[in-house]
Amino acid sequence: MTSPPPTATSSPPPPKHEESHHLLPPKSPPSPATIPITSDNFSDEVAYESEDKILIVDLELESTDDIKSPLFSWKKLWLFTGPGFLMSIAFLDPGNLEGDLQSGAIAGYSLLWLLMWATGMGLLIQLLSVRVGVATGKHLAELCREEYPYWAGLLLWFMAELALIGADIQEVIGSAIAIQILSHGVLPLWAGVVITASDCFIFLLLENYGVRKLEAVFAVLISTMGLSFAWMFADTEPSGKELLIGLLVPKLSSRTIRQAVGVVGCVIMPHNVFLHSALVQSRNIDPSKKGRVQEAVNYYTIESSAALFVSFMINLFVTTVFAKGFYGTKQASSIGLVNAGQYLEEKYGGGALPILYIWGIGLLAAGQSSTITGTYAGQFIMGGFLNLRLKKWMRALITRSCAIVPTIIVALVYNRSEASLDVLNEWLNVLQSIQIPFALIPLLTLVSKEQIMGDFKIGSFMQRAAWTVAALVMVINGYLFLDFFVSKVNGMLFGLVVCTGTAAYVAFIFYLIVHSDCLPVAWLNQIFSKGYTNVGN
Repeated sequence: MTSPPPTATSSPPPPKHEESHHLLPPKSPPSPATIPITSDNFSDEVAYESEDKILIVDLELESTDDIKSPLFSWKKLWLFTGPGFLMSIAFLDPGNLEGDLQSGAIAGYSLLWLLMWATGMGLLIQLLSVRVGVATGKHLAELCREEYPYWAGLLLWFMAELALIGADIQEVIGSAIAIQILSHGVLPLWAGVVITASDCFIFLLLENYGVRKLEAVFAVLISTMGLSFAWMFADTEPSGKELLIGLLVPKLSSRTIRQAVGVVGCVIMPHNVFLHSALVQSRNIDPSKKGRVQEAVNYYTIESSAALFVSFMINLFVTTVFAKGFYGTKQASSIGLVNAGQYLEEKYGGGALPILYIWGIGLLAAGQSSTITGTYAGQFIMGGFLNLRLKKWMRALITRSCAIVPTIIVALVYNRSEASLDVLNEWLNVLQSIQIPFALIPLLTLVSKEQIMGDFKIGSFMQRAAWTVAALVMVINGYLFLDFFVSKVNGMLFGLVVCTGTAAYVAFIFYLIVHSDCLPVAWLNQIFSKGYTNVGN
């Protein structure tokens, strides 16, 4: 009578053990000592708390060779496909589309080469974000909390939240403009903002069906954007010859410098750097097995490259459409996201489906997808930096409220004129551009440290390339910052406040670079040592 109970109780453990082996994130089973409890808590409170959302769990190979990466497989590439396309939404948000249309209207085809190279620089940064996430089993916000002192971590979180709020306001406003267009002006801007706010609950609903379903919805939205803007491209028939010259021949003039800065500044979004390192956690990858980590990095490289190629083509379509229609016209300097649809309608007219509504559909897909990814990124940023233990709906509600409340206020205040919305957009672009160092410097610091990355620390050549790209982006955005405030800052008191804030801003960046203790400082030491050697000789 006593033997059956043990067999009854002994049968559940094997399935339970097997289930944990297949479904739990890999960071806890292989080496629990290497992953702190906070990581498990964080992974429980973000999008991957449900075990059924870990989708690449049945890819364990029978081979015991964990050093060498397995051979390429199309099936595996398909299973790894998803995070890169969610990341690519940040390259297609309404703020980017506005930068595209203004670049095309004012500079024509001449800045297409810069768009291509800027997308390449963005890809490099995103691949480093992937590398950090896959090799450590943690995402960037988590690692920053562990790497920096408490006060510095709080400042980094504050800066990331500011950048996210600025991006979210642009995205929600863009979606509201699309709703206003598609409703033929019946729904005002503030109503569109309220409707867009509901994406928080749509997001929660999608999460309940698993990461793969969420990624499928984003694939539909990206396809909608691609088809809409490709349709516009085909309708307007831009010059193929000028397009190729614009891509292959670098040109830059004094009157297009502002648009050039905008093209580069829109590519790297601070919250997107945090987001991508977290999205790759949706796949079950054991960080202790070098072959599996390298395999994941390889597949994510292919997937992210394909995703950013698609985003580049969409941006190319928008830029060339407005270059063909408005370059050299009186409307070129006044065109913006609010009036772009109306200008397109006046220029190209109707048809079976009026171009105004094609633009509205593409803009709505861009706005809705980017606001959902903004909610996603906000949860990772807040949870990672603050290590909060909140229910999923509460996290999403807090994240959404941080952006929706100020956005509704903005919509009510700025709904009266198109010019005021354009001014607001300039301020938001500056807000996001000055936050870029607080995502790039920690990323490059962490990916260059052997004690964090192990064998997947980037080499000296990649460090130089990454720091060069980061320095270039920061200098370009610094130019935007200075140019904007020179033209906007009036009055001694306001000037004093700006100067004080700028001094504190530069001091914090200097602290982050010194704390990094990596390549830039080593370069300076090498330069100075070589200089002294030459003098001695």
